[in-house]
Amino acid sequence: MADLIQNFKATTINEALKNIASRKYLLPAIQRKFVWKSEQIEKLFDSILQGYPINTFMLWKITDGSIKKGHMFYDFLLHYKEHFHENNEHFATDAQTEDFYAVIDGQQRLTSLYVALKGTYAYKLPRVWYIECEENFPTRKLYLDLSGEYQNDNDERTMKYNFKFLTKAEYEKSIEKGEQEWFDLHDLYNFSSENEFLRYVFSNDWKNKSFAEDTLPTLYSKIFKEPLITYYQEDKQEIDKVLEIFIRTNRGGEPLSYSNLLMSFVTAYWQKDTRTEFQRLCEQIFAIGNPGFMIDSDFILKTCLVLFSKDIKFRLNNFKTEVVAEIEQNWERISKCIREAFRLIESWGFNYSNMKARNAVIPIVYYIYSHDIEKTINDNPLMHKEEKDIMRKWFCISLLRHVFGGQSDYVLKGIRDVLNEHVNENRFPFDEIKEAFKGNQSKSLSFNEEVIDGLLSLHKDDPSCYPVMALIYSHFDFGNQVYHKDHLHPAAYFVNLKKENWMSEEDFQFYKDNENWDTMQNLQLLNGSLNESKNARPLEEWIKERNIDLDNQLIPKDVSLDVKDFKEFITKRRALLKERLMTIVQ
Repeated sequence: MADLIQNFKATTINEALKNIASRKYLLPAIQRKFVWKSEQIEKLFDSILQGYPINTFMLWKITDGSIKKGHMFYDFLLHYKEHFHENNEHFATDAQTEDFYAVIDGQQRLTSLYVALKGTYAYKLPRVWYIECEENFPTRKLYLDLSGEYQNDNDERTMKYNFKFLTKAEYEKSIEKGEQEWFDLHDLYNFSSENEFLRYVFSNDWKNKSFAEDTLPTLYSKIFKEPLITYYQEDKQEIDKVLEIFIRTNRGGEPLSYSNLLMSFVTAYWQKDTRTEFQRLCEQIFAIGNPGFMIDSDFILKTCLVLFSKDIKFRLNNFKTEVVAEIEQNWERISKCIREAFRLIESWGFNYSNMKARNAVIPIVYYIYSHDIEKTINDNPLMHKEEKDIMRKWFCISLLRHVFGGQSDYVLKGIRDVLNEHVNENRFPFDEIKEAFKGNQSKSLSFNEEVIDGLLSLHKDDPSCYPVMALIYSHFDFGNQVYHKDHLHPAAYFVNLKKENWMSEEDFQFYKDNENWDTMQNLQLLNGSLNESKNARPLEEWIKERNIDLDNQLIPKDVSLDVKDFKEFITKRRALLKERLMTIVQ
């Protein structure tokens, strides 16, 4: 017990940050990514300033040369950017590296302190794409409002001090309005001593002088003087014991999912740099599609479990040593199959915005891997054509029936069982998969008339709209061309419509209702050249000038194409589409 107590030590926040900067503190490969939101960091600093404890840390002192040489360690993040810079840089260590500490418990808090006091934090603004630019992901620094205690009845965080991550523009706008007086936490490091800092505090003409003169010296003391970082130091050089401690300690704090634990196991026992390999694959997938597809380690690990583990649930005992070894041994093929699966669905016209159930890609990865066709599946549109056509039909129907919305492990395992039964056949067994789930109403791949009516009422920008159109236009050559959704009678006509003499009030309301002109009955798929030629041109004019094949575009022949006959047109077009869709999905 005495030895245990002796292993508890304490240091200041500033000393901890010095150790991070000098790489005396490193992160072991079993640690996951930094996941704290900006609000959590702000609340952490409020807790520190109010004198609340910030819990105990755990450090593993690495002295064994074989551990230094044989395991991966990483730097702390300094400049965090959501999605684009979330992964820690690998720091190469060898047997001669000076002894250092691996942070087992406390990574999120230490990274938060480091980013706030020394670095920057950037996250995506609402309603913008994942494009790496300052406009979409503005750089932010942490500030403290010195105008007074925090008062916001709508904020449930019960903070006393208003810490806030601000962009440069937000800071300047606030200062210009004169509502708040912000102190940049980076400025704590502009002073060579406490006395110099205090002279600055007491000589400054603060708007709320008493609050600022009470708050800033307290903040300085919390960062530089008080030993707030209390940690337990583990000295034993046994990786398995430390891994067990890691799992136990990470049950608290930021919740640790089974996928996090599985990632820890893979990282600990792979010879490769797992984080770099996974991150590289995620970046490669993000380069596919417009907007690009987004996957993470959860998706990669789930795919690996489907490929190599009998039980595919995120459980530690499913990730046995032999499974980890098989994943590492076949990693090049696995990553290639994942890339080719996403390239394939991109060739069908899918992207991140219209393909919401990413687990639907895993059976395609499995089919490609088990049939050893990752080198040929996308090389020639004519190769594997029948397989890809059936696979595309299954993919669209699976998305529309939302079969991966819940109990996805049950669905993935059931599909894998069917694929395994037909592994020696060069075809995707859609009918057999459909049969396997016919008794489960929530996972059935069948459609009734009511479901089809609902699909035909989808709007152009609904994520499910494209899978419906990909089914309806299944006669198109999806491997060779990119297709776009477009209105038959142009949207601009209805949006800009003014009441004309020929139009009654009832007709006017009908034409203005986007349930009539923005849904499936007035939509079509066009390849790039046809889409450019169509633009906002009247339907009748465009068809005549371009000599459009009405059968190919699924446009009814027995109705006027003049927009004045729009009511009759969409009635007949809906009937045509419904008949075709029911034929395809039965």
